[in-house]
Amino acid sequence: MAETKTARVERTIREWVGGGKFSPGDKMPSERTLTEELDIGRTALRQVLARLVAEGVLEVHGRSSYRVPASSPTQRRMGASSGELEPWQIYGERPVYDNRWVRLDLVDVEPPGVKRFEHHVVRLQHVAITAVLDDQDRVLMLWRYRFVPDQWGWELPGGIVDADEDARACAAREVEEETGWRPANLDHVVTYQPMVGMVDSPHEIFVAHSAEHVGEPTDTEEAGRVEWVPLADIPDLMGRGQLMGSGTLVALLHVLANRTNASTASA
Repeated sequence: MAETKTARVERTIREWVGGGKFSPGDKMPSERTLTEELDIGRTALRQVLARLVAEGVLEVHGRSSYRVPASSPTQRRMGASSGELEPWQIYGERPVYDNRWVRLDLVDVEPPGVKRFEHHVVRLQHVAITAVLDDQDRVLMLWRYRFVPDQWGWELPGGIVDADEDARACAAREVEEETGWRPANLDHVVTYQPMVGMVDSPHEIFVAHSAEHVGEPTDTEEAGRVEWVPLADIPDLMGRGQLMGSGTLVALLHVLANRTNASTASA
């Protein structure tokens, strides 16, 4: 079976690091440079880079700057005898199912002290989600139905980052399309993986502190009911299970924590 593009790119970067093209402590080229040099889309590249960071082959600095760790993966494995844990060895992967929404791979892995086997990995899309706040201590939300859990609930606006699209630009676009409000001054909060054991789907969380109403939502399938929800109501909605999706929960917990810290500091 022919090698997939992501597998080729991952192998190439591993060879660069292991073969000495980049030494410990060296900064990797920018994402833009890597996408052009390796002929791969930015979303797929970020998935590869996330895997290499998780294994310790690379380190991430800031939002999208990558470096070779000061000590190599081999040196860190040698340190396992002193109490450090070893990363899994990854020998390759093969796709089982692939379309524009979801991909299922079997990854050839060997955990420390465990016989080599194939591990299922579900690769989903790169996602951006935004909590838009106003000067009345409210957050912009969507009341909508999700058929998978067969549930109505509140969500923050967000969606899939298109290939070669900046995540911040995607976050702003999704807010406007789904709510009719145009956010300003988006701050990046965190990039995280919602299900690290088997699912690869980078989620990027943003917070905006103002927005301009520019019209009705244009993405009517996604919109649902658009409302400004008081932040004071969020803990109760959370307790009643009416907040849907990990991105919504992560973003709102961040907002509430910062709000509490600010209140404590001013007391």
